[in-house]
Amino acid sequence: MQIPVEELILLCLGFFVVATLYSAVGFGGGSSYLALLTLFFSSFFAIRSIALICNLVVVSGSTYLYFKNGHARLKDFLPFIVTSIPFAFIGASFRLKEQVFFIILGGALILSAIFLALQTFTLQTGDETKAHPTYFSYLLGSGIGLLSGLVGIGGGIFLAPILNHLQWDKALKIAALASFFILVNSISGLGGLLLNGTLSLPWIETLCLAGTVFLGGQLGIRISLKRLSAKGIKRVTAVLVLIVGIRVLLVNGLAFF
Repeated sequence: MQIPVEELILLCLGFFVVATLYSAVGFGGGSSYLALLTLFFSSFFAIRSIALICNLVVVSGSTYLYFKNGHARLKDFLPFIVTSIPFAFIGASFRLKEQVFFIILGGALILSAIFLALQTFTLQTGDETKAHPTYFSYLLGSGIGLLSGLVGIGGGIFLAPILNHLQWDKALKIAALASFFILVNSISGLGGLLLNGTLSLPWIETLCLAGTVFLGGQLGIRISLKRLSAKGIKRVTAVLVLIVGIRVLLVNGLAFF
């Protein structure tokens, strides 16, 4: 084990809460996993690897239920996916220096917090949608895929707020796309880490955390949004991710303290 048992228990509790809350609104929780992992692990290879595994576990169940209940259609998602997969693989293949990684990670967490907070103000409550050119989907998928691979998240936390703001489709369908987007990018990112020899999984911690997020994810996806305030969850989570993102950027990345 790389961390003491008491710290692992605290980390599991945090992961359970994150998985429950994020899966209830269509996300895997990758940004918050990264935020929590940086408080307990020093190896950024382990941080990226564990976050991707936990993302994969959560969104696998969510994606299955979205497709099963008719909220997702593969042909609508393909333009985003066909470019995001190779770019997520490329991003994960980069051998970043530790300081560069933490700068990118801190910046990504801060952006995640901002996007998550903005979504609570821009989220559409009706069924209004707007048409967008097809190339927009390809470009957006590739850009978010590359960033996802670099920092070790699925990218749904960036994708969903943008699509909600642009009224790409109904909120539920966007949540389904975000879940599927995270799934395929997490798989692609893990492939990039494996090929590049940077996949680092402390097995005891990984198994405990993966089991924890599986339970939280299954609970969260079954919680009706009518019973759970998605806006409140996102605003609180945005504040927490912002605080940790600033800490990672200043302390680990820029070494100000």
